[in-house]
Amino acid sequence: MQILVSNDDGYNAPGIEALVSALQGLGTITVVAPETNCSGASNSLTLNRPLFVKQARNGYYYVNGTPSDCVHVALTGLLDFRPDLVVSGINNGANLGEDTLYSGTVAAATEAHLFGIPAIAFSLVEKGWEHLETAARVARTLVEHHCTAPLGSGTLLNVNVPNLAHEQLSGMKVTRLGKRHPSEPVIRSTTPYGEPVYWIGPVGAVSDAAHDTDFGAINDGAVSITPLRFDLTHYEQLDQVGIWARSLCASR
Repeated sequence: MQILVSNDDGYNAPGIEALVSALQGLGTITVVAPETNCSGASNSLTLNRPLFVKQARNGYYYVNGTPSDCVHVALTGLLDFRPDLVVSGINNGANLGEDTLYSGTVAAATEAHLFGIPAIAFSLVEKGWEHLETAARVARTLVEHHCTAPLGSGTLLNVNVPNLAHEQLSGMKVTRLGKRHPSEPVIRSTTPYGEPVYWIGPVGAVSDAAHDTDFGAINDGAVSITPLRFDLTHYEQLDQVGIWARSLCASR
């Protein structure tokens, strides 16, 4: 099996090193990851400058771009094969609920999903890499399971692992995304020259951590496995908006 690995924390992050180590023996592993930390990059592609691909001493390829850039370049020109699976992570921090919209870790997996390749994003829910070995073992287990029971080409999984020793995990749960309240206000500061600058504020508090959500699973000490899709159509509003826009559409 050909496995492409990427992330958003950068090619030299402990998370990607642990992930690659955990997947040894399951197939041929190729790493194409960002040169620097790109947390929060979402699904952005770099269109205003060229991208350079370089190879580190350990064999990892790194790109001066976003996680989506890395997977896109890998799939459309860098690699002479089509991966059977794309794995992203292990991220330094959670990607739960609305985090998935901003996450570069999820974005790398999403880029593969858009090309019809099954993909899995892995995140350790608290920053600092404590119990990174737990997330690595979970990643190994899920990818091994994919080897024996392959995921469909349209599968995109977002996996979050509690910061616990492996023996303390309460299991794995398939979940839906939970929800957060709106983010906290920006933090205003000034430069040494008196110019105002703004830092993005903390994420909002959790508003939906029901038992069947990703937040709920983590609260229960379980690994959360959430299947994602990126058809953003709000089907339930099609008729409502159709009525609202009827006169506009009829005039065209």
